[in-house]
Amino acid sequence: MKSQSTLTRAVVIAVCAGIAYWLYTTTNWVLVIQQTVTGVLNGGTIALIALGIVLIYKSSEVFNFAQGHMVMLGAFLTWWFAGGDETGAEIFNLPLWAAVIMALITAVLIGFLIERLMLRPMTGQPLLSIILMTLGLSQLIEGLTSIMFGIQPKSNFPAPFSPSDSFNIPIPKIGETSIVFFDRLQIGHSRLATFVVAMLVAGIFIWVFKNTRAGLSMRAASENHEVARSVGIRVSRVFGLSWAISGLVATLGGVLLATLTGVSLSLSTVVLITFPAILLGGLESLGGAVLGGIIVGLVQALVQTNTLPIVRNSSEIAPYVLLLIVLVLRPEGLFGQKRIERV
Repeated sequence: MKSQSTLTRAVVIAVCAGIAYWLYTTTNWVLVIQQTVTGVLNGGTIALIALGIVLIYKSSEVFNFAQGHMVMLGAFLTWWFAGGDETGAEIFNLPLWAAVIMALITAVLIGFLIERLMLRPMTGQPLLSIILMTLGLSQLIEGLTSIMFGIQPKSNFPAPFSPSDSFNIPIPKIGETSIVFFDRLQIGHSRLATFVVAMLVAGIFIWVFKNTRAGLSMRAASENHEVARSVGIRVSRVFGLSWAISGLVATLGGVLLATLTGVSLSLSTVVLITFPAILLGGLESLGGAVLGGIIVGLVQALVQTNTLPIVRNSSEIAPYVLLLIVLVLRPEGLFGQKRIERV
């Protein structure tokens, strides 16, 4: 069995080397630097959203398929609190910072309610049933969002990082919306700002998880629920906190995405691209989720530099191809824990 596994890995490496050489010969190298930076910046938001999924999995071993819809709901809530309304009536008309705070508070409450009303009654049920419940939850969120806010995209989301914003980064500009280095590299202000915010929030999030009492409780619960209970940790409270933080992170990710693309129901599809990011980094690694998100954004952007249309148009599936290769060579992901279970 060991020799067969070694042979499989050797074949995969040889095939990958051939594909890499072929891509090398068909790449438009003039675009590589630009797309590299763009891909890394795009990966920041993917990484932040992936962290919320990893947190819930680490604390409860539940893979939350509704995270993308929580991202979408957080963006819609922020738009609504900031004054958006289908009829033109401004119900709240809050400044963006206040709208974000209200959306975060609402998302935290929704996270607690999801855990209390939907997950806690399913304690002891098969894991597959709980995962299917998160799929049903995603459809429930999408349906309620459609009823409350309509199905039309919203293009009037407040732009916190516009060129006229007082917090613009003082870097030489071209025109009104981009900055440039070496007369080639252009970085949109909004894209750069969202990356900085996403990495800052991700760093704080990881620090809290590793250095605070609440984070220690979540780490203990992720290892063994029964042992955690034996030392006085209320596992049900840990689950509720995990879902609340996940809702908070999803809302922040939704706000960052909405500043770039506007608000629409399609924001929920971002979860599809976070799956390869999570599995690449390792399903239980917070740092791996961040690195995986950046890798996914980078791969998608670099594929678009290829001169062949069939390759250039496959940027959406490229992260999954990379995921398959990594899982063959390292099934637990780049930073995942290798666990051996006796049966």
